[in-house]
Amino acid sequence: MSQFSDACLDTWMDREALAEAMIPLIGRLYRENSVVTSVYGRPLVNRSVIDILKAHRFARQIDEVELPVSDTFPLVQALTELELGAASIDLARLSLKYKAEGAGVDLMDFLRRELADVAGKHGADDRTSTDVVLYGFGRIGRLLARILIDHAGGGQGLRLRAIVVRKGAENDLVKRASLLRRDSVHGAFDGTITVDEENNTILANGTLIQVIYSNDPSTVDYTAYGINDAVVVDNTGRWRDEEGLSQHLSAKGVSRVLLTAPGKGNLKNIVHGINHESISDDDLIVTAASCTTNAITPVLKVLNDKYGIIHGHVETVHSFTNDQNLIDNFHNGDRRGRSAALNMVITETGAAKAVAKALPELAGKLSGNAIRVPTPDVSMAILNLNFETSTTKEEINTFLRETSLNSDLHKQIDYIDSPEVVSTDFVGSKRAGIVDGLATISNGKNAVLYVWYDNEFGYSCQVIRVLEEMAHVNPPAYPRVEELAASI
Repeated sequence: MSQFSDACLDTWMDREALAEAMIPLIGRLYRENSVVTSVYGRPLVNRSVIDILKAHRFARQIDEVELPVSDTFPLVQALTELELGAASIDLARLSLKYKAEGAGVDLMDFLRRELADVAGKHGADDRTSTDVVLYGFGRIGRLLARILIDHAGGGQGLRLRAIVVRKGAENDLVKRASLLRRDSVHGAFDGTITVDEENNTILANGTLIQVIYSNDPSTVDYTAYGINDAVVVDNTGRWRDEEGLSQHLSAKGVSRVLLTAPGKGNLKNIVHGINHESISDDDLIVTAASCTTNAITPVLKVLNDKYGIIHGHVETVHSFTNDQNLIDNFHNGDRRGRSAALNMVITETGAAKAVAKALPELAGKLSGNAIRVPTPDVSMAILNLNFETSTTKEEINTFLRETSLNSDLHKQIDYIDSPEVVSTDFVGSKRAGIVDGLATISNGKNAVLYVWYDNEFGYSCQVIRVLEEMAHVNPPAYPRVEELAASI
């Protein structure tokens, strides 16, 4: 027993040593070559030894075995020698493809062929920098700020330049910075924050953010702060139609607007992965729909393509939001005046109808309702569907698990089949929705699916993806998903 215990410890220490050796290589790729590395979407840049090992451990949920660090370390070493240009590289997928195709092939030769478009580009980054302004700094605004700061890299791509808020107190700036620094749900900010009250700025991990106080979006002069052709991300929810949101376009230095809520009228409601390709440079105002719409639309899309949806009902079990009262008090909305912390509250949701804006083939086929529950984050959508084609629980789960791994919706759909997971396990998930396979029910042409989603962070990741699409700043991703699917 003692020898076995010693062997386990030795193995762990060897893995720690490899992960530790990877950190400076990953950092160099990021800073010198604008290369972002990940393991099935779990980023490795600026992560600790334990974070890297946990990302490798996560791979077992997809491949059923843990990804050995001894497999990825040679990949990272080789990547540093290729003088790459800007790229996003998933080490788990790259390792899987090398195992499938690389028998008898030298690793460097394989990588030169796989990354031919960026090999030898010496850090070249064709993306142009796009200024971003966050109008509002609530739950979604602060999470967007964290993501933008984390993705700042060498300054190419999206650059968070300013936030605009209404001044709440004399020490407003300090309080705003404190809310960015500490979050009761998502934890502490990963980095350093410095406040300059004289210049109204927040410096977060090298990103200088100008704090602008205004009650009127049309009167802000962003050019006075060196901000030009900016995309304003309105996360206040105050205006949802073209007339209201157009006020931003009247401000100096603004070129486009993105709303973090469902839009009204003819505004495009975009669910990234579904209809983001419909965004054109002529669309000055775009909306990112709702958290629930983003969670369910990708799953509904693939199920409709596979089995044909005749009709469905969506029931959302949604965490409470700032729109509700902590204790009973007056509220304009029905039932929302009752205590969010003490009650389950039946309320309406427009998600079922909103799906049709992104997925017109489901127009008129879905109904929906919602129950607000006393949890601060992570929600669930229960999809009760009637299919054209009979199927089984096993077939549905196998299909969705494969979709989450090898389809072009792998950033939107996740899959899990653990018997022990609960809502807090999905805090911080970057996927729009996570199918709980063990909860799936199927009876011929009827099926019930349960989809978890982090209605704050997962949705914010979808907003960032739409923002990247609007700004045309997505680096090429490797390995190509369609090529990977064909090789295994």
